[in-house]
Amino acid sequence: MVVLNKIYTRTGDKGDTALGNGDRVAKDSLRVEAYGTVDETNAVVGLARLHAEAEMDLALARIQNDLFDLGADLCRPGMAKDAEADYPPLRVIGAQVDRLESEIDAMNANLQALRSFILPGGSPLAAHLHQCRTVARRAERLTVALARADDVNPVVVRYLNRLSDWFFVASRAGNENGAHDVLWVPGANR
Repeated sequence: MVVLNKIYTRTGDKGDTALGNGDRVAKDSLRVEAYGTVDETNAVVGLARLHAEAEMDLALARIQNDLFDLGADLCRPGMAKDAEADYPPLRVIGAQVDRLESEIDAMNANLQALRSFILPGGSPLAAHLHQCRTVARRAERLTVALARADDVNPVVVRYLNRLSDWFFVASRAGNENGAHDVLWVPGANR
C-alpha cells in the first residue's frame, strides 16, 4: 500500500528525481519523459471517461489502472536484476496486451468497414479517444527510444502499440460504430 502524507519533498528542486530503484536522474531524462507521457495518457483517458458509459467506462478504468502499472514498470529500470531485488518490481505482462486485443476484436466486429482515413472528431467521446490515441503514440515513441538506450520490459512497448489501436477502434465505437466518423476527403480544399 502506498501512503502519501506529504506531497512536496523538495528533493527535486534542483531538476532531478528518484526512480523506483532509488537512482536519481534528471527530470528531462528519456526514462522520465517516457513514463511522464504515460501519465499524460492516463490524464486524457480521464477526460474521455467523462463522456463514456457502461462497458466503455469500465474498459477505460481498466486501462487507467494498466497505465499506472506501466508507469511503475518504466520507472524501475533493471529487468535483468529483478531476481536480485529486495522486493519484486511491478511489470506489465502479456495478458494485459491480450485483453486489449480481445477488446479490439469485439469492438471491431460491430464497426462499418473503413473506406477512408478518419479525422479526429465526431462525438465528444470519440474526439477524446482520438486525443488518447495520439498521446499514447507519443508515449510509445519515447518508450521505443528509451528501449534502444536502456533496459525496458518489451511488453511495455507491445502494450502501448496495442493501446493506440484500442483507442482508434474505441473512437469509432464512440461514433455509433462508425456511423458518425469524420472521413478525410483528400484535396477537398484545394
